[in-house]
Amino acid sequence: MKLEINERFYPKDRPIKLGGGSVVLITPPLDEDYWLARVSLGDNAVVCFPKFGTIGIGFQKETDWNTNLPYSSSAETIWNHIQRNKADHTINRKVGIAAIELLREYAKALRQ
Repeated sequence: MKLEINERFYPKDRPIKLGGGSVVLITPPLDEDYWLARVSLGDNAVVCFPKFGTIGIGFQKETDWNTNLPYSSSAETIWNHIQRNKADHTINRKVGIAAIELLREYAKALRQ
């Protein structure tokens, strides 16, 4: 299991600013390339991405659009909420939760 960083989306040397006095929050163009980091799992990946002053976690490819939760939720809670989008039936609970934990740790580090 490997954490990938999307450097095209988020250069390593530029700090990310989330919330912190923002007056207006606008939804950017959302597609499968809108992610800060991901863990590939077969034909899909679990991703984390900026979402209205926090970092959301969900699947990169979704059949049920906008199914994600903030990184501050427990990995099990996130998994229970997003698993319907896994598409690849070989992705099991243990692997999914492990991928979410990697992304939660990355998101926590960004927020510090």
